[in-house]
Amino acid sequence: MTTTAPERAAVTADAFHRGNFWLVQPRDAGHRAGMDALMLAAAVPSDFRGHLADFGAGAGAAGLAVASRCPHATVTLVEQSPEMADFARLTLAHEGNAHLKARVSLLEADVMLAGKARAAAGLSDNSCDFVIMNPPFNLSRDRATPDELRRQAHVMEDGLFERWLRSAAAVVRPRGGLALIARPQSLPQILAALCGRFGSAEIMPIHPRADDAAIRIVLRARRAARGALALCPPLVLHEHGHKLSPRADAVSNGRASLFGD
Repeated sequence: MTTTAPERAAVTADAFHRGNFWLVQPRDAGHRAGMDALMLAAAVPSDFRGHLADFGAGAGAAGLAVASRCPHATVTLVEQSPEMADFARLTLAHEGNAHLKARVSLLEADVMLAGKARAAAGLSDNSCDFVIMNPPFNLSRDRATPDELRRQAHVMEDGLFERWLRSAAAVVRPRGGLALIARPQSLPQILAALCGRFGSAEIMPIHPRADDAAIRIVLRARRAARGALALCPPLVLHEHGHKLSPRADAVSNGRASLFGD
């Protein structure tokens, strides 16, 4: 293992799902996982038993959250950045994840590769039953930063959703699942990229409080399905002050799925 990640920044080891898994992540640089990763992972049905790929996995939060909640799932963390892949390796080596390690692997690869290059990188066609993704979805003007790791994790490139969803459609088996989290303003690009690839989409808006506009959407769909799009009741994160609502607390701690299954 290289030492790039520890050299770049101090690390923290943080407990999630009430201590059922741990994440080793940068203290001051790059991306630190939080509620987005946990809500994304909670979009996977609780009885999921197949193989899942976590695109843009970072240090591994969303993928490990799936493994924590779905005891019969296997997970591949897919991460392009060598620095963040090192954090994922540290995460998998953490003693608090010993009970999950046999079901979770790491693949250092660019999910935007296509065709034979994608397969050569380890992302074979029809190799997964589910893909989850938390792609960089902020515009550069919204996330100006001198930190390159943070920029890679947060700032969207042109055509990003098209390329990530193209790869997801290639690696997911027919009728397999997809879940992603993004900002509401990205929905037009996401729906356009889903067309002809994924259907039967369900969209759940995420609101900070009941009287605030949504700040995130979580979308779930199935490969080659033809069902109509459904707009689900929202998840409200906070009822009073900064305390999580009971439902948001259950989702964030791996005690409930986001879509109720």
